[in-house]
Amino acid sequence: MFDFSGTLFRVASTAQWLDAFAASTGLGLPASEQAELVRRLEEFGALPGGVPPRRIPVDVQEAWQERDLTPQLHRAAYTALARAAEPPAALDVDALYDTHMAPASWRPYPDAGPVLRELRRRGVPVAVVSNIGWDLRPIFREHGLDELVDAYVLSFELGAQKPDPVIFEAACERLGLPPADVLMVGDDRTCDGGATALGCAFHPVDHLPVEQRPAALTPLLDLLS
Repeated sequence: MFDFSGTLFRVASTAQWLDAFAASTGLGLPASEQAELVRRLEEFGALPGGVPPRRIPVDVQEAWQERDLTPQLHRAAYTALARAAEPPAALDVDALYDTHMAPASWRPYPDAGPVLRELRRRGVPVAVVSNIGWDLRPIFREHGLDELVDAYVLSFELGAQKPDPVIFEAACERLGLPPADVLMVGDDRTCDGGATALGCAFHPVDHLPVEQRPAALTPLLDLLS
């Protein structure tokens, strides 16, 4: 089992996200204002999969805790965080939110494809288990990795989010394997590591920019040999 964000893929930086949105919408901000907006967006963690929030407004905390259970909660939580960053009135936070789901906003880690292909060659089934409020399958299709995934277990579809054992149990069932024969790979020691409560093994990786993590997944091939 693999987590998605920070494990197999990494989202663009907040600066890249805002740059792309500004270019596509004609939002013209002086460089200094745009840099300050990036800083505020990162303070509130407005980019899903990006820098985690350092500050969450009180009225957003409930939606934040349950954000990955439905698309509506996910959108509400992240657009509220974007508004808390006080963007200019001309910036449509819903439109900004939408852009993070585009395949172009995500890059696979360098060894994600090679490791998944080798697992397929060995006949090892693979599930992607993600706390997420939207369908990530188009990301895998766009990057040519969809055919290497046997099952997607997504929190918003299941109505349960990691570290709830329910989500890991569902993944094991779809793989047709007992938990003791399944390895969970992820960047969140709490959420992804929750698989151990069910009896799965856990292999942590670090949530780093793509350029800084060229081969963290490759050691899995030795673990599974």
